[in-house]
Amino acid sequence: MAFKDFRRIQRLGRYLRKDRKSLLIILLIMLPVAFAGAIQPLLVGQAISSLKGEPTLSWLSGLTVNSPIKGLVGLLLVSVLLRLALQGYQSYNIQRVGQRLTARIRDDLFSHAMRLSLKYHDSMPVGKLLTRLTSDVDALSEVFGSGAVGVIADAVSLLVIAITMLLIDLRLGLLLLITQIPVIRLILWLQKKYRKANYQVREELSQLNADFQENLQGIEVVQMFRRESTNGKIFNRTGMAYRRAVNGTIFYDSSISAFVEWISLSVVALVIVIGGWLVSAESMGLGTLTTFILYSQRLFEPLRQLAERFTQIQGGLTAVERIGELLEENIEIADNRNASNYISRNKHKGSNLKKGEVVFENVSFAYRPDEPIITDLSFSLSPGEHVALVGPTGSGKTTVIRLLCRLYEPQNGRILLDGVDIRDIPISDLREKLGVVLQDTFLFSGNVSDNLRLDAQIDDEQLKQICGELGLNTMLSRLPNGLNTLLRERGGNLSSGERQLLSVARVAIRNPDVLIMDEATAFMDPSTEAALQNDLERLLEKRTALVIAHRLATVESADRIFVLRNGRIVEEGTHSQLRTLGGFYAQLAELQEKGLAKL
Repeated sequence: MAFKDFRRIQRLGRYLRKDRKSLLIILLIMLPVAFAGAIQPLLVGQAISSLKGEPTLSWLSGLTVNSPIKGLVGLLLVSVLLRLALQGYQSYNIQRVGQRLTARIRDDLFSHAMRLSLKYHDSMPVGKLLTRLTSDVDALSEVFGSGAVGVIADAVSLLVIAITMLLIDLRLGLLLLITQIPVIRLILWLQKKYRKANYQVREELSQLNADFQENLQGIEVVQMFRRESTNGKIFNRTGMAYRRAVNGTIFYDSSISAFVEWISLSVVALVIVIGGWLVSAESMGLGTLTTFILYSQRLFEPLRQLAERFTQIQGGLTAVERIGELLEENIEIADNRNASNYISRNKHKGSNLKKGEVVFENVSFAYRPDEPIITDLSFSLSPGEHVALVGPTGSGKTTVIRLLCRLYEPQNGRILLDGVDIRDIPISDLREKLGVVLQDTFLFSGNVSDNLRLDAQIDDEQLKQICGELGLNTMLSRLPNGLNTLLRERGGNLSSGERQLLSVARVAIRNPDVLIMDEATAFMDPSTEAALQNDLERLLEKRTALVIAHRLATVESADRIFVLRNGRIVEEGTHSQLRTLGGFYAQLAELQEKGLAKL
């Protein structure tokens, strides 16, 4: 575990490269701060020695009593003010660097999460992922700002104090240093225990966030089916598990704090006893004893602060572990080496080349090894051809779209677009060539124009012109601010039909080579669908189309129909050919005509 921690911390260290100068200043300041702190007990002890007439530092010898006292008080004041000023400057820079560190990490985490495949996101609840992007990163910020650098500063301070004590009196110096050994051993032991407990806290918090988000997203269903009480009990059980996990960390945290405090008082008492005996035997001056009493308190101050930072440090190490786990997740779907040559290979082929040929060659896919969805699937779409996919629920229609868009990778076989394996096409280029209209339309927060543009580089005038050509003016006129109308989360202030209308429009804006449609008009009322039909026909013109069909009107207009069942094409042909065949498609069509089924 320690090696993995070091490797992850080392990996996170690259985020600090831009702040090397600030970090160097922070580290250099530690020495004068530690020296100013270490010299203060010595100055107090020398003042007492001077008052008692005991031997003092060489530069104080021969002076009258008032002169060294004034000098010592002046030095003490300077050391206190210098230490406070340097610590304030150091603290400011630590917090500034810490915030920049966490901002960079959060950006990388978001970017990495966006690149992870749907397979990962299917198995990872959104609430758990959000916990890593928010509270785990915040915990890392805390441990850097007040933990990690503070520990280094305490270690430097401890080293300076130890050297100073040994130079003043070897006997008491060694005694005080030996007392550190059991304290450090116990801290290391408790660290392992607390680490496990803190990781469980993070896991339970992730589940708490996941449950909370799920209930908020499904609030309509929760209220309609009167699930408030039942879901409340489930949420309460998750909350109780989180509370128990937190209680475990509180036990270890309080134990270390109490132990350090007890040891600190015991060591002070021991110094007073032994030092008092040495003073009585005239083997040590009272000023030296006072110095060591103050040093015994200062010596445990770093450990006392470590105990106070214990929660933050262990929380930060847990956060590093969880952040590292996310960053180490393999990007399953990425550009391969051949993708870099794709543009140079294709720019010489000529602009008159027909685009939009799609070929599936012996493709097999399963979300889980024991449940194959598609088995040895082969078909081809010629440029400009319109093909419909029909079949019962679970036959693999949507999976075909996901594979073509390279949201998942097939376990066997390959998929070609214009004669090129889609794995050899840069992902950005592949998805630019594919226009997808899903049945469940997702709109982002923002205004209507932002949702239409997405990544398309078009100005306002061009956008208005395209909206007019697509017949969106009627819908936009009903919105309070037209294209500038702000949308609520997921487009909650639009009807289902209006959301789907925008989904079709934003695909049309991109002018893709292949159009993929999952019943684009499923949620539209008859009048809206009729108004859009001409625009859909124009969008489909001279463009390859793969349509998941649920209505006979869409199926009848297709050049070919593929009937999928259990991940295989069981029938193929035109609407009339398949009706005449009297097979599975004919049965589905008859049931739909009677209103008993959907294709």
